[in-house]
Amino acid sequence: MKLFEHHQVRSVTQAIRLLERYGGRAKLNAGGTDLLGLLKADVLPEYPEAVIDIKPIRNLKKIKLEKGLLKIGALVKLADLAESSLMRSQYPILAEAALRIGSPQLRNVATIGGNLCQDVRCWYYRYPCHIGGPILCLRKGGNTCPAVRGDHRYHAIMGGKGCMAVCPSDLATALSVYDAQVVISGPDGERNVLIMDFYYPLGYALQKNEMVKEVFLPPIPQSSKQKFIKFTLRKPIDFALVSVACLLGFKGDEVADARIALGAISPSPIRAYGAEKRLIGSPINETIVHEVAEIALRDTKPLSGNGYKVNIAKTLIKRVLADLRFNQKVDR
Repeated sequence: MKLFEHHQVRSVTQAIRLLERYGGRAKLNAGGTDLLGLLKADVLPEYPEAVIDIKPIRNLKKIKLEKGLLKIGALVKLADLAESSLMRSQYPILAEAALRIGSPQLRNVATIGGNLCQDVRCWYYRYPCHIGGPILCLRKGGNTCPAVRGDHRYHAIMGGKGCMAVCPSDLATALSVYDAQVVISGPDGERNVLIMDFYYPLGYALQKNEMVKEVFLPPIPQSSKQKFIKFTLRKPIDFALVSVACLLGFKGDEVADARIALGAISPSPIRAYGAEKRLIGSPINETIVHEVAEIALRDTKPLSGNGYKVNIAKTLIKRVLADLRFNQKVDR
C-alpha cells in the first residue's frame, strides 16, 4: 500500500470537515472489507491522500423505531442486521439478505453503509496496477466499457448506460422493496435519496464531501409475506449473479400489495413495476406466475455472453411467488 494520512473521527461533523479539507482526495473507512483490498491492489482512479476512520461514531451504530420509521445507522454491522429480532420479524428480506452476504467473519465487521457504497466488482475496473493495470474503462476516464466486447458474463442485462457493471449490494435490492431512503450528510446539511436513485451508471449520488448517515424504512403492513433469494456459484461467499426480493400483501386469495426488486442485473436495483401491477387483484396461480416472470424481464437487453441471467431471474421470481403463495395458504 502507498502512504496516506490517517484520521479518526467521533462525529459526522468531523468527518464532513475532513472530507472538505481534502476535496475529494480522502476515503471513509468503516469495516474496510472493500476499501483495504482496493488500496492494496491500487485499483482506484486516484490513490487517496487520507483515510478517515468513522468507526468511533457511536450514534451511527443503532437500529431504532422512531415515529413509525425504522432507522438504521450507517455503521450497523451486517451481523447485527441478520440477528436483530426486529429485523427478522418485520423486515425479514433485509435480515436474510444480510445473512447471505460473505462469511461470518466479514459480516462481523462489514457495515450497511459500506455495503451500499462498495465499489463495483467488474474485473476490468479492478484490474490490479502491479500486473499491468490500470485498464482505462469509463469509470477511470476511458472512452469505452471493455466488458461490452470482452468477458461480460456477470455484467448487466438491463439498464447499462456505457458502463455495464452491476450494483453488487444485496442490501440495496432488499431495501428497494421497502421504498427505503438513504440519508446523506454533507456541508450543506442532510438530504434523502430513494435507494433506487442512489446509484448512477458511473457511481453514486454522493458528492465528494458527503457521506451516508443512515437508512430509513417506512412502515409496512404487518400481514405482508416477504422473501429474498439469490443465485450464486459458490453458496457461502459469492456475490449474486441474480437476486430477487419480493413483498406481497393479500386480501383473501388475491394480491393486494406487490413489490418485486431484482438485483445484480443492472447498475442499480430494479423494481419490476409492470410485474407488480399484473399481480394486483389476482390470485397466485401457475398462469399468473409465468406471466409475471415474463413481464419482469421483458425489457432486458443481454450481451452475447450473459443472456443466461434472464432465465435465472425468471426462475427465481417463479420460486419466490410459489413460496409466498404456499405460505399465504398455510397462514389463513
